Amino acid sequence: MITKNEIDSLVEKFENEDFIKDDPVRFPNRFKNKKDIELAGFMSSLVAYGRRDVFTKKLDKLFELANNKPLDFILNFDPKILGDFNYRFGKPEDFAQIFSILRELYSKDGGLEELFKYGYENPYKGNMFVPVTDYFYSRVKNPNQGFYFMIPDPKKGGAMKRMCMFLRWMVRKGPVDFGIWDFMPTSDLYIPLDVHVARISREIGLLTRNSNDFKAVIELTENLKKYDPQDPAKYDFAMFGYGVNENKKG
Repeated sequence: MITKNEIDSLVEKFENEDFIKDDPVRFPNRFKNKKDIELAGFMSSLVAYGRRDVFTKKLDKLFELANNKPLDFILNFDPKILGDFNYRFGKPEDFAQIFSILRELYSKDGGLEELFKYGYENPYKGNMFVPVTDYFYSRVKNPNQGFYFMIPDPKKGGAMKRMCMFLRWMVRKGPVDFGIWDFMPTSDLYIPLDVHVARISREIGLLTRNSNDFKAVIELTENLKKYDPQDPAKYDFAMFGYGVNENKKG
């Protein structure tokens, strides 16, 4: 198993502003206003899968359509603005449904911070993401596959990687993350788990579960708490860095 010194040194090396330019977190980093940041982060997380160079180009287009004013874009959302905007599973109508729900959320119910806070304080069987996704599901009729892919159902046991990533951005404070939400401690964050992180975690002895599901997320997070019980999600940077170092060796 990797030592604390080794994994901490990777965090120190990669948790810096240079990390931002190649990561989807670069989009919310464009903004200063709190609600712009959280909306930009959430919008970015919706399509943060697949090849980075491909989905970041799509996000450049999306923020161009939004005139780089996420809050104004959502509060005044009109589906016609999207045109034929799509990304893989997400079709124009899927984005339109999600953005219309966000318009209601910000117009009537506070915003994403209030929604995630409600989920944290009222988890379903210990899972804070269920009340969050239920808010979206209860406000859409006949959603397509793309809607469910971008807003996945945590009751199905998936890793919820992009939502864990978004929450890390909002709650942690550092050179990369924003720390603008304070309703929960960093000790309660989960590590964002994708195929890359899962493979590396198994290689260095931090994950034994074979499936890349939420149970694996919990196992990995609990093992990372042995290195830092107050901030296990910071090791997301170490997993990234470990992969970079291994690729260089190859």
